[in-house]
Amino acid sequence: MVEAAERRKRYREQVRDEIKQVALGQIARDGAAALTLTGVAKEIGVSGPALYKYFAGRDDLLTELIVDSYASLADALRDAAAASEGSPARERLHTIARAYRDWAVTQPHRYLLLTGTPVPRYDAPAETVDSARAVLAPLLEILAAGRTWPRAEPLRVELADWIDEIPAVADWVRAALGPAATTAPDVALAGVVTAWVRLHGVVSIEAVGLFNGMGLRPATVLALEMDALADAVGLD
Repeated sequence: MVEAAERRKRYREQVRDEIKQVALGQIARDGAAALTLTGVAKEIGVSGPALYKYFAGRDDLLTELIVDSYASLADALRDAAAASEGSPARERLHTIARAYRDWAVTQPHRYLLLTGTPVPRYDAPAETVDSARAVLAPLLEILAAGRTWPRAEPLRVELADWIDEIPAVADWVRAALGPAATTAPDVALAGVVTAWVRLHGVVSIEAVGLFNGMGLRPATVLALEMDALADAVGLD
């Protein structure tokens, strides 16, 4: 009985994985807005209703694809952070930025699923927000090593108000920084928000092809942005 149950479980996971891979292929080809369970079923060679044994609907499938993609990106950034441990904070920032870009440009359909135009009639559940936070966590530790950043004071004040409204955000920042951290959550979050804006700005422009024909290397632009950020926050 136990072996039979395990076989059924493995088979179910295999089918779910196949469904997700086919769905990602369709997103790469046609965009996330065009994704339907019927289209996925047709490509796999089964009836549409058969897929409802594995996913409750298109939104359920999209949510899993988003959560999986965030997890994959977070793993890439954690690996980069671990590989650069012991290096100067500025160098570590560059290492993580390169890992972010590498992940995005090798699978732009997954990156745009996370950051591109919202999918019509899809409301992302809270679990996708938690997954997004995991992506930013490696940046928190590095940017917490920075010094006072006076020009970010207006942003820090706004984030402090936000943290007061949603204490879970402060809890997340403290957990990501660790018990020995001395940086205030709002200060650390100001650095992370700014880093994300710079990363997202450069990488998104590249992902949609807007750098094409401009005679520049996007990696060079990204490096300049990270140096500007490191200078602003005082990373050595």
